[in-house]
Amino acid sequence: MHLRSAVVLLSFLSPAAFAQSFELAVSGGQSEFTGNKNLGTATSDPASGQYVMKEGFRLTFRLTFNQGRFFGHEIGYSYNHTSVDAPAVTSSSLTGTTTTPAQNFSVPIHQGFYNFLVYATPEGTHVRPFAAGGVHFSSFVPPGASVSYGTQTTKYGINYGGGLKVRITSIWGVRFDARWYNTSKPFNFYNQTGRLQQLEIGGGLTFNL
Repeated sequence: MHLRSAVVLLSFLSPAAFAQSFELAVSGGQSEFTGNKNLGTATSDPASGQYVMKEGFRLTFRLTFNQGRFFGHEIGYSYNHTSVDAPAVTSSSLTGTTTTPAQNFSVPIHQGFYNFLVYATPEGTHVRPFAAGGVHFSSFVPPGASVSYGTQTTKYGINYGGGLKVRITSIWGVRFDARWYNTSKPFNFYNQTGRLQQLEIGGGLTFNL
């Protein structure tokens, strides 16, 4: 599914994007959630306890097409090893009251994205600071759901940030990225407000052709 989405994103790029050079990159880092991390409450009662998004490590693959001297297009995929803190939930029945204790459960996020890049230095220089902005989707996979069967929850948003690319040899280099992802919140829990603010901090290797 995510491969098909990346192909669709790539199809929107101008053929001129292929006229210069391209880069492959793999990066590792951290996904942090800032601001309002709450996803909503367990029941309609606002005091019933919040589900809270928790940070985790991030693995990202990027394909960049550099167009002209100062511009580029980038598509990519990220796996985020994130989780959710669930509140304790009390339920009543004819046989009595049952309390499910608070717990943390894995909710990885699969992301696909497109970014337009603007470089501060021209193509061919060894050090290239850049700004980036674009769109993305985030697929949240709670326990019991599967990307393979399409039972994940997918939300959409915008992202922006910047980074630095350093060419070490003619083909190898390193890159550092900081990116903000502004996404609709998943799962439609009770009393859900605001949007999910995710910060990517990472670095990795680039292969330049």
